[in-house]
Amino acid sequence: MAPSPLTARRDLGEVEPASSRHNWARSAVEATDDAVFVGTADGRVIALETATDSTPDTGERWQARGEHSVVSMAATDDFLVVGERGGDGLVRVLDTETGVARWTYATADDVGTATKDSLFFRPYVVDLAVTGDRVVVAARRYERDGEARVWRSVVLGFDRDGRLAWRRRVHASPIAVAAEGDRVAVAYNRCPNPEQDGLVLLDAHSGARVASWDPGTDGDRRVGDVAFAGDAVAVASHGDKRGYLLDFDGETRWQLDLATERRVGDETVYAYPTHVCVADGTAVFVTGNTFAESTRDPDARHPDEHTAVGVSVDGGDRLWTRDTGGFARAAVATSSQIFVPSAQHFREREAERHGVHVFAPDAGHVETMGLPGIPTAIAAGGGVLAVVEEPVEYHDESVTRGAYRLRTRPIP
Repeated sequence: MAPSPLTARRDLGEVEPASSRHNWARSAVEATDDAVFVGTADGRVIALETATDSTPDTGERWQARGEHSVVSMAATDDFLVVGERGGDGLVRVLDTETGVARWTYATADDVGTATKDSLFFRPYVVDLAVTGDRVVVAARRYERDGEARVWRSVVLGFDRDGRLAWRRRVHASPIAVAAEGDRVAVAYNRCPNPEQDGLVLLDAHSGARVASWDPGTDGDRRVGDVAFAGDAVAVASHGDKRGYLLDFDGETRWQLDLATERRVGDETVYAYPTHVCVADGTAVFVTGNTFAESTRDPDARHPDEHTAVGVSVDGGDRLWTRDTGGFARAAVATSSQIFVPSAQHFREREAERHGVHVFAPDAGHVETMGLPGIPTAIAAGGGVLAVVEEPVEYHDESVTRGAYRLRTRPIP
């Protein structure tokens, strides 16, 4: 494999390699105008100065320690919001210059503590966002009640000093939060209660419900991701495997098939749209792994699995399509570029698929930056692309590929 244009910026220590199947989130990263912040599996948050022409060899600004994996982040010019998985599901708000904690909050007070010593049962700060004077937090916890799966979750709105302004509890599984201006969009993935909509729009100041939307499909899978697109929101629907653009009243402007059910050989297969982001009038949807109606491990492959699709926000026209080669943990955008990481394809296990794809909003694929390990967290901002690489060891090999490290690259 040729050397990656992503520079190995910082060794993050030792971590158990990921396996053929996808590990759950255990790292996070954010980039601002003057720093890159990375959260690690052992609870550390490291702030690194962003290199400039005058200071090309900048280093660590500070390091703060916690007890549990850092899995979500949101940054402003003066503070960093950090979410953990495990323990009390802690939210930490750190000063970006010093790393000193301004305030903390235990989401376990809302969702409860783990009923079983298992990763899946621990309180999990799924996503974070900052808009205006609000810090928005979405957290969840999973448990079993006999044969039933139970999710307890909360979405919280704080002022910047840590005062709780509003709280919304539901028995569903939030998967993503987006915030812009006076609106907060919350995407719920698993909704056992059929009365719970997959997408809820809230007033950022009061937490009041403004509008909602749901694909209206059978089963508890609802929404995979949401992103603001001017006066609308783009939604990746797990329920019917389509992409949508909705106005702020929850009305559909357009919809597009992404990886809907299709007969391939003897199997009916599909793939969930897992992510969406928006850049310069283009909504980019990304699909995940193939599944089938009859099995979780089908022989067939959906032709639109692991695919990025660029769609015109104005008209809903498909602009371009690109195979990404493996499972994407995220999709992020600047005003002029989209970045989609490709981790392992757990059924075919080809290490050449590991990397980060770069897209132009109107024209599609620009380049792919290969990695020996798998990219598991990604951020773009302040003229820097930041990627957390984790090691991976496929179950039918005895080779560890990659390492636990932060990689960066200047971007326009």
